[in-house]
Amino acid sequence: MVGLTLVAALIPTAPALANTSPTGGSGLGSAPTTKANAKKKATKAKKKTTVKADADPTTVLNSNPILAPVKQDGGSQHLGERTLRQGMHGHDVRVLQGYLTMDGFETTVDGDFGPTTKNNVIQFENADGLKANGVMTYAQSLVLRQAVAKAMTSTTSSSTSTNTVAGSKATINPDGTASAPSGAPPVVQKVIAAANQIIDTSYCYAGGHGNWKSSCYDCSGSVSYALHGGGLLNSPEDSTGLESYGDPGTGKWITIYADASHTWIIVAGLAFDTAHWGPTTPAGTGPRWLTPANATANLQDGGDYVIRHPAGL
Repeated sequence: MVGLTLVAALIPTAPALANTSPTGGSGLGSAPTTKANAKKKATKAKKKTTVKADADPTTVLNSNPILAPVKQDGGSQHLGERTLRQGMHGHDVRVLQGYLTMDGFETTVDGDFGPTTKNNVIQFENADGLKANGVMTYAQSLVLRQAVAKAMTSTTSSSTSTNTVAGSKATINPDGTASAPSGAPPVVQKVIAAANQIIDTSYCYAGGHGNWKSSCYDCSGSVSYALHGGGLLNSPEDSTGLESYGDPGTGKWITIYADASHTWIIVAGLAFDTAHWGPTTPAGTGPRWLTPANATANLQDGGDYVIRHPAGL
């Protein structure tokens, strides 16, 4: 689900219910060449359409407990007070869009029930065996609330878990995956777990920008995928977009380097990068974990990198 870690932190209680020469990509990503770089967008691996989500849809949810009783009075303060359909606007539409995003159907949170919101409602309805007409009724809002509550209270799944090691630095395993430091915040461990899922993929221009699940990724697609896995990014960004992500400077746990042609991320001391400095395991051209010694090797190419980090990390 998108942004569950971040949402959980903001909602007090959720009711139970390569062995290659350096490669990378340029801008949106170019075919791997010596110091190339790469990027651009992605969607989800489930049954959804990805649309750029609001920077912080969780603000909509703060004062709206997931399973709170709602009266069908025609108002718009809470999801379920009125039937929602295309063309409507309001706070309840924003909550609907936020909940759709949390349930895996990434939706722009702008309070405008447009064609994309309708399409994602239809996908939600189809997935849950409901009448698929793009209209959110009171009964359907209860089903959506249940789905979000379940996601909020579920334990970490295998897709967001990873092995841990003692200390404050991640280590690379023989198979090329990374083990997260046991002392790292859960969100950092999830970022590492997400990155581990795509270390055997290859490089391709714009890979990871059309769908989160891809057979190949460029540099920004790889970074976006890892951040998304930790609930730190709702939709893929290219390297230029990542130049303004989060807060300036290096982070304690996560640091992003980005310029107009390339981007990579350092997580708990290891770089996750499509530019390979030295041998990698698995071999190939896609995103791989690099040893600490090669974590900032890209800087020698003289790129005008902006250094950013997720707030608090």
